[in-house]
Amino acid sequence: MKSLHIILITLIFSGITILSQAQGVGINGNESAPDPSAGLDVNFTDKGFLPPRMTTAQRNSIPSPAEGLMIYNTEEKTVNIYNGSSWGLLSSFICGQPFSDLRDGRIYTTVQIGTQCWMAQNLNTGARIDGVNNQSDNGIPEKYCFNDLESGCDDYGGLYQWNEVMQYSTIPGSQGICPTGWHVPTDAEWCTLTTYLDASVNCSALGVFSGTDAGGKMKEAGNTHWASPNTGATNSSGFTGLPGGMRHSSGSFNFQNTNGYFWSSTVYFTTDLYYRSLWYNYAEVIRSPLNSNYGISVRCLKN
Repeated sequence: MKSLHIILITLIFSGITILSQAQGVGINGNESAPDPSAGLDVNFTDKGFLPPRMTTAQRNSIPSPAEGLMIYNTEEKTVNIYNGSSWGLLSSFICGQPFSDLRDGRIYTTVQIGTQCWMAQNLNTGARIDGVNNQSDNGIPEKYCFNDLESGCDDYGGLYQWNEVMQYSTIPGSQGICPTGWHVPTDAEWCTLTTYLDASVNCSALGVFSGTDAGGKMKEAGNTHWASPNTGATNSSGFTGLPGGMRHSSGSFNFQNTNGYFWSSTVYFTTDLYYRSLWYNYAEVIRSPLNSNYGISVRCLKN
């Protein structure tokens, strides 16, 4: 009589013997004693586990996915897992660790500031185009480098027009040009950052310096990248803000080493969008609108 507790099922295929037991399934050498905590115990030293591989569209067409369902996304080049309400990344990432942008292999440092995880470097992705040209919705991420020199992006990152940043969406908090798992911060999320650093910052103020020292806490200290006097710069937040300058709507460049400008994903009015800026001679921070045709820096925020 077969045991009520152990059912032996032997299948021979591709040289692998599988033993199924009531407590679990062992594969390749541990058939008789799979780990009691595992439903499936796979024992290989020269092979890996290969989950189903599919595009985002194929993934999204799975009917009623179960919580914990896992696939490999061939477009994002990463493992996706369903959390019961949406698809996300299966990741062991801890804020403060560097991460690699899978699109180009570029490594970015990160920093935890309050409840938020920020990139601690300006985004630098895309194909460089000259400042006299507008960035376009051509399916290829594009960037400006200061004075049209690739070396201008090496330390300070790329400069981007707002539509390119958002990848031609107008939804606040969109991923836009940011890496998978990150997004373009909203005006409210910039407010969360600056008020965490300096409670006196007025997030409703427009076009004026606000607070006392949030900008100083966000700026990289010293004069390696910032012009003197780099007022109040301590970088105590770890944000390491850099003065990437801007590409004017006319195509010219200005303000590298003196000012850092960072897009939000929130519209102020029609073609004007909120941004934050840091200046070499002030310790405060500015919130102001800017026309979408200007090119400025991007900092991404973790989802």
